[in-house]
Amino acid sequence: MTRRLSWALLAVLVLAQICYPLTTGETRARLTVATVVLGYLLSVGHALLSRGPRTAAALVAVATLGGFAIEALGVATGFPFGSYDYSGELGPKLAGVPLIIPLAWTWMAWPAWLAATRLTGGAAGRPAGRGGAFPLRRIALATVGLAAWDLFLDPQMVAEGYWVWRDATPALPGLPGIPVSNYLGWLLFAVLVMSALRPLAGPAVATTDGRDAPMFALWLWTYFSSVLAHAVFLDLPASALWGAVGMSVAAVPLAVTLLRARRGDRSQPRQPQRSGVDATA
Repeated sequence: MTRRLSWALLAVLVLAQICYPLTTGETRARLTVATVVLGYLLSVGHALLSRGPRTAAALVAVATLGGFAIEALGVATGFPFGSYDYSGELGPKLAGVPLIIPLAWTWMAWPAWLAATRLTGGAAGRPAGRGGAFPLRRIALATVGLAAWDLFLDPQMVAEGYWVWRDATPALPGLPGIPVSNYLGWLLFAVLVMSALRPLAGPAVATTDGRDAPMFALWLWTYFSSVLAHAVFLDLPASALWGAVGMSVAAVPLAVTLLRARRGDRSQPRQPQRSGVDATA
């Protein structure tokens, strides 16, 4: 059930994202909101069905409620992202923050965490990294993975006018309109999210039974489709390059790991099935 529901939501999400470059104006804004809601349901639903209520509640508390808190702080004070304002195109606001924004944090925090768990984990079905080094590596990898996603997200959303910076200097080369402080703020909040998830969500379990496959597919789809969309369809070549480099830290090793695991499964000799006659002999 976990995989079927997750794959179904992912398929609808992918379809919505494919339609994004084909739309404009209000239709594109509504599609953006719908995509974030789908992503949120996908991640929280997967956390609930695959890890249980404790993990899902921790994800919502840390990423959703924490995401709203940090965004409200950012809008009110300019810390930690810099001084910015949201337009009214992304739906209703609370404390100056569109309600879908915390959902976006949650949407990508979960696959970032699972990707890092898989890359730093131990045997299937066992808590990953019981020693001190593995949790730190996992937190660092998940932090970079989540924060690097913003190298795609912010340039795309700023280009659409969904939010605007009051002071966008200094900026990364090729990415005007977004201050470096924004990316540093993402790193700060991402490390807080991942550090809190580790104890609150329960033991991080690295699995090879396929239940996390939809989330790995989401993570890799986000990476490769974002590079393609920014480079070809959205006329944002600089963010395509920055994002490709930044998010590759987690995405490329995950892709390699999954390919190796798949090849290993194929190379394993299949056990001959015993017929009913043999079984009773």
